[in-house]
Amino acid sequence: MTERFIGIDLGTTNSCVATVEDGVPTVIANKGGYKTTPSMVAITESGRRLIGHIAKRQAITNAQNTVYAAKRLIGRKWSHASVEPARQVLPYKLVEGELGDVRIELREKAYAIPEISAMVLTEMKRIAEEHCGGPVEKAVITLPAYFNDGQRQATKDAGRIAGLDVIRVINEPTAAALAYGFKKNITKRVAVYDLGGGTFDISVLDIHEGVFEVLATSGDTFLGGEDFDQRIVEWLVLDFVKEHKIDLRTDVMALQRLRDAAENAKMQLSLSVSTEINLPFIITADSKPDALHLQRTLTREKFQELTADLVQRSITICERMLQEARLTTSDLNEVILVGGMTRVPAVQAAVKSFFGLDPAKSVHPDEVVALGAAVQAAALVGGAKGEEEKPTMLLLDVTPHHLGIMIAGGYFNVLISSNTTVPTSAMHTFTTVRDDQTTVKIVVLQGDSRVAQENELLGEFLLTDLPAGPRGTVEIDVRFDISSDGIVSVAAKDKTTGREQSIQVTASSRMSEDELSNIMGANDEFAVAEKNAEQFQALKNEVERSLRDIDRLLPGVRDFISASELGDGALKKIDAVKERARAAMQAQDIEALKSVHEPLDRAVTMLKGVTDRIAKP
Repeated sequence: MTERFIGIDLGTTNSCVATVEDGVPTVIANKGGYKTTPSMVAITESGRRLIGHIAKRQAITNAQNTVYAAKRLIGRKWSHASVEPARQVLPYKLVEGELGDVRIELREKAYAIPEISAMVLTEMKRIAEEHCGGPVEKAVITLPAYFNDGQRQATKDAGRIAGLDVIRVINEPTAAALAYGFKKNITKRVAVYDLGGGTFDISVLDIHEGVFEVLATSGDTFLGGEDFDQRIVEWLVLDFVKEHKIDLRTDVMALQRLRDAAENAKMQLSLSVSTEINLPFIITADSKPDALHLQRTLTREKFQELTADLVQRSITICERMLQEARLTTSDLNEVILVGGMTRVPAVQAAVKSFFGLDPAKSVHPDEVVALGAAVQAAALVGGAKGEEEKPTMLLLDVTPHHLGIMIAGGYFNVLISSNTTVPTSAMHTFTTVRDDQTTVKIVVLQGDSRVAQENELLGEFLLTDLPAGPRGTVEIDVRFDISSDGIVSVAAKDKTTGREQSIQVTASSRMSEDELSNIMGANDEFAVAEKNAEQFQALKNEVERSLRDIDRLLPGVRDFISASELGDGALKKIDAVKERARAAMQAQDIEALKSVHEPLDRAVTMLKGVTDRIAKP
């Protein structure tokens, strides 16, 4: 049996799942026929989880319990500079977890961010399994190229919670390049400009005969469509304050309506030069008898004015990345645009102006990342359905940040530089600084600042039981490894005794294995309950249809049946099975409902037969 595999683009705004069938990467549509699904999760008053389009549709009336843009917070520490601004604009409540991580409180329960992301991944898995007709376990999940180790570990944890064997996580721009160059005999140096809903990445790759080599990457994990939407929201709020002296941000429902309107206006302005924003009954003021309305015209020119600095931020990052990689725009053959925000005319114009190239039009900005993830999954699993040979493709990615340790004076000593091809490793020899010292503490950091505390703390560990001796005489070789996923691990060896220690550097804010196991168990239970609920609803729909048919047919044939050889006994049986069906639906008893399904079908068939006999002349 061929192993089933998928590629998932876990997006900030929308997510997408794809596979490779008969050698062709294909996006899998959800039940509604959409190829992308909103990365939104809601918890209803009854405790039910809503994911995707159904969550988005009820966001206005359930704003405080509907999560969007969770990806921006995954792997973040509560103390991170981006958390407080997020708290100010998000309608749902952020709280600090026991491990110093960010959590989301919904219906008085605090959820870890990987747990929320896992709900979206579970939906992607379900969509794929319905398409494939069986269980899907192996997956490649994409993430922003500029994600650090903690964010990468958290994303893999989300995959585990969703019941997926995450065979690799790959950077979104890299995935886009894989889809762009799949089965094409091309030799090109391309830049992938990826501006999505929450993050921005820029990567430069060399593509040659199936080899995809990333030369450099950079980005900003807090720059994306959410920021563009927020600028429109702020513009609307400010105008409303000037006119009515009321801040709409104080009303959760009004704020959610503003967000939806801003997102729609942004999309409309990619197609037209102006758009109307009309929100009737936006809020009721205590001092005014009638509800207030909001109506504004937003022009493309005004939108560009509001967001010009955001576009420039992305171009500045591109410029810095090329300088660090010692490349120029003249070294590039093509620019590929990825992410929904690259539909914005101002973004396209800025990219064309900076790179001096017309952006490629051959990829779908919303689907290409998932397609590339599926291509990578096919290569790792060993082929796709209908293919005997393993795809000949080699991916060489890079680490986006420096990896190093804290040294005396609070400085950051770089051991592995950013844009180093992964997997990679580096060795560093530590020595004791005191006589008879038997323990050495090592602080592992990731980032781009020379000052240690300005970088991301990956973890701290102790090398213990070292042989006692004069300071400087005991030496320990420590090897730092970065996997192809960008995950860091460490191995240490005491040169005197030859004893080795292996340490997995784990983000300090990462969930424990016990918590992960508990969440995975709860997620499995939810999946079973949801499947049973779907089966119950499908069966209930069939039973209700049969009951409607019986109620429609029975009056016309009741006298005929009573006078026929069937007699009143048949009518009493039909009435009895109807009562059993209604009781089963009321009690939500699926087994009882199954027991009446066939008798109801027989009753409908009998009644239709009688109706036909009555109709004959």
